[in-house]
Amino acid sequence: MMEQGRLLTKLADGTIRQVNPFTGTEILTIPGRSERPAANNVPSPQKVEKRNPEDYCDLCEGKYFNTPPEKERLIPKDSGYVSMKDLSAGELSLSQPLFRRIPNLFEIFTYDYWRENFGTTLSHENELRKKRYLADNDSRHHLLNVIDLKLTRTGRDPSSVDEKQKLAMADAFFGGGHELIVAGKHYVGESWPIPRLYSSGEMSPEEHFHFFKFTISGMAACYDVNPAVRYVVVFQNWLRPAGASFDHLHKQIVAADRHGPVIEQMLNAARRNPDIFSELGPVMARELRLLIAENEHALAFADIGHIYPTVTIQSKSRTCDPCRFNDDELRGMSDLVHSVHRAIGGSTSCNEEWYYAPRGAGISMPWRISIKQRINTPAGFEGVTGTYIIPIDPINLRKQLLLRLPGCVVP
Repeated sequence: MMEQGRLLTKLADGTIRQVNPFTGTEILTIPGRSERPAANNVPSPQKVEKRNPEDYCDLCEGKYFNTPPEKERLIPKDSGYVSMKDLSAGELSLSQPLFRRIPNLFEIFTYDYWRENFGTTLSHENELRKKRYLADNDSRHHLLNVIDLKLTRTGRDPSSVDEKQKLAMADAFFGGGHELIVAGKHYVGESWPIPRLYSSGEMSPEEHFHFFKFTISGMAACYDVNPAVRYVVVFQNWLRPAGASFDHLHKQIVAADRHGPVIEQMLNAARRNPDIFSELGPVMARELRLLIAENEHALAFADIGHIYPTVTIQSKSRTCDPCRFNDDELRGMSDLVHSVHRAIGGSTSCNEEWYYAPRGAGISMPWRISIKQRINTPAGFEGVTGTYIIPIDPINLRKQLLLRLPGCVVP
């Protein structure tokens, strides 16, 4: 393992220097800088008119027709939850979902990307789904309305595009690989007249477990829909400073044709040292006193060398693919991620990023989830030097979060 003195060093003036063990990126926390106002302050909550159904953004219940045809929803039933798939437009208002899985209207890798570069076409099953949706008058109207909305928001006149072209564009809704897992509500139900946004930490542990399980179901579907997919990226942007287009809780699932350089750096490190994730997980967390919480299946620790203050939750399972986790292993990861979100609080913008071994990599790489607080903004100094200044170091980040985690702290 890299010497501790190189990973995390305290200088004579109190500056904390970190070095990312995978990338070599240098991070500094300088005394006095942390007292500066946060660069990414979130506006204070304001009074909001309570409306039922909620219609505060395009992901809300009152604006279902502003989003593409729904693929799946999870609804409470009896003492558990059931999945409902491929509802028609007329069925959308007949149940109250805990979560919905919908296509992203503005994909990162578009359907044209897959079609033009890989020859991807709609599967027989997805072709039938599209035909069934178009056969229902209300559903057909919904689909065309969403295409018109997309055209308008990209600066095109919907009347300049004929219906045949619009229906071809709709292939992305049935065979695309960029999806959203959307929470059923925008605000916490009992928090009026100044409501709290419904964030990950506002859920119960059971709801959060199903949030994870439902996301992984969508992740598996993205692998299945297109044989050209080599990696499915999963992330959550919470609040505008973290890149969210809507202040409405949702995860994103993006099918990609490659896993990218960050995962490749991790795989290369594991090829050189098969114990790297143990050394940079439980061993490092304990030796440097960065451990925040632990259960039978996972541990959470303040991580080193990230350009934002970061907590990483690492699985203890021998299974590397989240799609193959059993419920106990998945719940272990979910519970710690949920606890960290709860400790950070719903008013702090953050990114939740999932890292796992690509299928067929042949490398043992545990599932890791990093939660990065977007409370600083890299600027000119970072661009010139490649050294990043952040307001809180891992040691103090751990102390800060332990104060907010009664009942699951580690001495």
